[in-house]
Amino acid sequence: MALSPAVVPLRSPPAQSTTSAAAPIRVLIADDSAVVRGLVARWITEAGFEVAGTASNGRIALEMMAKHDPDVVLLDIEMPELDGTTALPRMLAMSPNLQVVMMSTLTTRNADISLKCLALGAVDYLAKPESNRGVTTSETFRVELIERVRVFGAARARARRPAGAPGTAPAPAHAAPALAPAAPAPRPPTPFTLRPKVRNRTQPRALLIGSSTGGPRAVGEMLEGIGAAALRRVPVLIVQHMPPIFTAVFAEHLSTRTGLRAAEGKADERLEAGRIYVAPGGRHMGLVAGSNGPTIRLTDGPPVNFCRPAVDVLFKDAAVVFGAATATVILTGMGSDGTNGARALTDAGGPVLAQDEATSTVWGMPGSVARAGLAEAVLPLPELATALRALITGQPS
Repeated sequence: MALSPAVVPLRSPPAQSTTSAAAPIRVLIADDSAVVRGLVARWITEAGFEVAGTASNGRIALEMMAKHDPDVVLLDIEMPELDGTTALPRMLAMSPNLQVVMMSTLTTRNADISLKCLALGAVDYLAKPESNRGVTTSETFRVELIERVRVFGAARARARRPAGAPGTAPAPAHAAPALAPAAPAPRPPTPFTLRPKVRNRTQPRALLIGSSTGGPRAVGEMLEGIGAAALRRVPVLIVQHMPPIFTAVFAEHLSTRTGLRAAEGKADERLEAGRIYVAPGGRHMGLVAGSNGPTIRLTDGPPVNFCRPAVDVLFKDAAVVFGAATATVILTGMGSDGTNGARALTDAGGPVLAQDEATSTVWGMPGSVARAGLAEAVLPLPELATALRALITGQPS
């Protein structure tokens, strides 16, 4: 999830931010601004994490990595001598399970670079306020940053506890796959109950997708797996927690990847099969039934589940407009946005699928839906594509 006052759950960091006294989460801060480095280092320390080092460019950051083996790197995109984009693949080559969060100001160019960095192996991105004063005064930026360090760093810190320490398990011998969770240490699956599948289901008239942290990569991979032939049968509506600018660039990436027309949804726009509509950053996207077919509604209402755009807004409207004639999937992301909307969709008779814990970057949103008993299937990402293709086409998977 990227920065927007109404996009990320504004939770205060937990009092206990480390996994154990023996394994504090170690953070490397790479940013060319001394003000940013100093502030972020102070926040990291106050939250109970360990500052592994600070660097003003990518070259120094690589040297710091070799010495201190951090769990999380906060990596600025624009730095002198060696920028973040160039440093990223070198960092991951040194430490394949390293959790790298890209940081950049909100520009179209930086949004494009950030999304490309996710494809290269970064786990997330964080949009910085445009000025040092903005960084200093933005409580949202601080909370988002600490939350990412907590989520992405805790599991990797567990993996490097000494053998035999309480709660440890052997680290895997191989690097995690591209869409593996942040945690390399084995853990028992979270229990949940599947919802019974509906017999004689209604042919879907729309594909609904909700996602957050890790979502840009997961959405693109899943849509590519479904295939353009199936996607041309229905409109595809996506709520991905992102700030303005990022959502427009995200849509462009999806268009390139799928070969379909993708763009931010526009107010009063009529839905068309074979089109991809992305909720604009900072605005809720819902639906309205009309005599000529459903149209998009955009609102600037208050955040829902601390998010704007919110998955619940789209899903609840879709339950009214389409009833059972939907195919819905919840992908990786922090928080629980989408659970109430998924309940409305299942009450209307529509099927809801969720990404499994093993292939989710963060099993928050899909886990919430699964634990609520609203998902008729909880599947790895590649299998979700197959199942959704079958739902859309009416053919067996």
